[in-house]
Amino acid sequence: MTVTATPDDTTCTAITQFLYREALALDERRFNDWLAMLAPDIRYEMPVRVTREGLADWELAPTSRIFDEDRQTLEVRVRRLETDFAWAEQPPSRTRHFVTNVLVDHTDRPDEYLAHSNLLVYRSRGSDPDPSLYSLFRKDTVRRNGSGWLLSRRWAALDQAVVNAHNLSVFI
Repeated sequence: MTVTATPDDTTCTAITQFLYREALALDERRFNDWLAMLAPDIRYEMPVRVTREGLADWELAPTSRIFDEDRQTLEVRVRRLETDFAWAEQPPSRTRHFVTNVLVDHTDRPDEYLAHSNLLVYRSRGSDPDPSLYSLFRKDTVRRNGSGWLLSRRWAALDQAVVNAHNLSVFI
């Protein structure tokens, strides 16, 4: 996908609002509403960050992924959260997604845009006084869907190489 000039302010604002509403759906645990914001061909991936020496060619593993999911696997995760068998989410996480520094670019497809953003996820569970914090850089492909938007690709990279939690069962 080739990135070209910046879209008009109305489009940039609409995409930014879409990303904020998507984050709100996740924070309010409205996972089915969140699924409705995803394109049928969604790709949802997070590469593994690797600590390497000096001038290494890469910090993100070219083939290893923390998440590499499609619509079907995301739907399975959401359905599982609705059961008593999502032990990694008992008690359920409380999250707050802070989406910042949103920059929107055209792509080579007239109905799709590339949104770069930073994300900070605050996660607390039960009465544990120590929350988890996840800092990420995201590249989202957002597709126009009638009068609204759908997320068709999420690529996110954690800033830390070691996750400071027992699991990473929340959506980013």
